[in-house]
Amino acid sequence: MHLCGMSKPSVIVLGAGLVGSAIARDLARTCQTAAADRSPEALSALSSAGVTPLLCDLGDRSRLQALIAPYDLVVGAVPGFMGFETVRTVIESGKNMVDISFFPENAFDLDALAQAHGVTVVTDCGVAPGMGNIILGHYDQQLRLHRYECLVGGLPVQREWPWEYKAVFSPIDVIEEYTRPARYVQHGQLVVREALSDTELVEFPGLGTLESWNSDGLRSLIHTMPHIPDMIEKTLRYPGCVEYLRVLRKAGFFSTEPVEINGVPVRPIDLTARLLFPQWKLKPGEEDFTVMRIVMDGTDGGGKSTRITYHLLDRFDRKENTISMARTTGFTCTAVAQLVLKGHFARKGICPHEYVGAQPGSLDFVLSYLKERGVHYQKTVA
Repeated sequence: MHLCGMSKPSVIVLGAGLVGSAIARDLARTCQTAAADRSPEALSALSSAGVTPLLCDLGDRSRLQALIAPYDLVVGAVPGFMGFETVRTVIESGKNMVDISFFPENAFDLDALAQAHGVTVVTDCGVAPGMGNIILGHYDQQLRLHRYECLVGGLPVQREWPWEYKAVFSPIDVIEEYTRPARYVQHGQLVVREALSDTELVEFPGLGTLESWNSDGLRSLIHTMPHIPDMIEKTLRYPGCVEYLRVLRKAGFFSTEPVEINGVPVRPIDLTARLLFPQWKLKPGEEDFTVMRIVMDGTDGGGKSTRITYHLLDRFDRKENTISMARTTGFTCTAVAQLVLKGHFARKGICPHEYVGAQPGSLDFVLSYLKERGVHYQKTVA
């Protein structure tokens, strides 16, 4: 099922990395699609998919405004450190937007601006946050929920010592996950813990044992779902790799404060990035998988206790040569983009995905859209 009509609306994707390129390819099936990036290499493979490549420095505000002017919808897939200002520029240009940049700033700081310009901006469009929020938003309308837990991770199939991890997003954003304080809600109170804390071993059918740790994935849910007393999101990795990251953080390798070396100021994080990013890069053809488990506890209108669980285990698509994280993140994004393009989701302002999920029919559409592309969520009710 596709929502783009015969007139083929136009979409521009900002960023042509692993996920941005998957988004552009999928949208090109039903929409006039362009992708903008400063890397000719990133753009070169998209022409064959019917995507118009646009070479551009997306950090140039005036150039960005001119670039997006002809398009019906903007999709943001830039690194997190660029995300907030990119979204601001798109809003001020009067364009609707779906964004996956996962920037550290509070997106609601742009809500008044977006409402004043009469635009719809759907933020944090990925797996979690993203799909998890759509699911929660839907069931928040059906049940009186009192607990939400999301465990999620994207990992390489082949474990390589010592990191046993590969970055499919901007690696600097990955380091941000290791340093950004993690927030969750317990007994109705906000709890703030350091990232990588409270590790637990968790069993997953078909995978074995993974290790979970606190990360700042609740994001907007802290503000939009204050009536749910217990909410937490934890990231998954192979057991043991978290300890290496703690050592690096404790030793200051993730610090942004310059230290002087032979009279030259150097930010430790820049050195760490230079050394680690080549080791975290997926090799051509290297396979990955995405795993997520969402558990929601609540009561129905009759007071009966209900537990709803969603399971996802998605793997590298060998036929299309597309990594799982690009599929699970990118296709969630393109599904929501279709809802916005058709006007099925038209709420103005900053709209996290729980707002999308609360819209009748949205969850069913997104699940069907993902299923068509081989991404299957399994639901159980107890």
